[in-house]
Amino acid sequence: MTIEKGKAWGEPGTLAADGLSVASDEEARAAVEGARRRGGPVPMLGLRGGDLCRTLGGPGALVTVFPVDVGAALLDGRLHWFVAHLIARTPFWRHTVAVMNAQFRGRWNLAPRGHPNDGLLDVYEADLGVADRLKVRARLESGTHLPHPGIKERRVAAVQFEFPRPTSVELDGALVAQVRTVSVRVEPDALKVVV
Repeated sequence: MTIEKGKAWGEPGTLAADGLSVASDEEARAAVEGARRRGGPVPMLGLRGGDLCRTLGGPGALVTVFPVDVGAALLDGRLHWFVAHLIARTPFWRHTVAVMNAQFRGRWNLAPRGHPNDGLLDVYEADLGVADRLKVRARLESGTHLPHPGIKERRVAAVQFEFPRPTSVELDGALVAQVRTVSVRVEPDALKVVV
């Protein structure tokens, strides 16, 4: 069940015997995607690093279990999954779309109000000139880049984008494809992680 405001979240626990320990969002995504493609259950993941781990307060001693959402992304008709974020961008970040399940992307606090178990994805669309891009970039680490008149914010269960030309798409920090269409939906409570 997704988190509710004012309710406790997470519980004491350890990594299940059949769980996997992962050091990055990319490793976590590979585990989720591999299980989904095989049609099997997604294993519990012990997070030792990455943006989702940081969002959950880790890395820790692997003693707290959290249910988290997962993003499913249809990229030009091919299905992928992500645990922390999808970033679609043109060269030099002129037009950028960030679909966030985690709060962070590296050093950047991209989704300061994001939560990985609220049943929603935080979506940010920006089409900024050079001066605004520099101002926003200077404020990304602290999360104070929002609100901004050139950044459209929304929280959704599903969203679609169509780009006029092939656009680079990263899932959990790995460049996956150059695509023209992106459809994304949240899968609530799809994964259990330990931090």
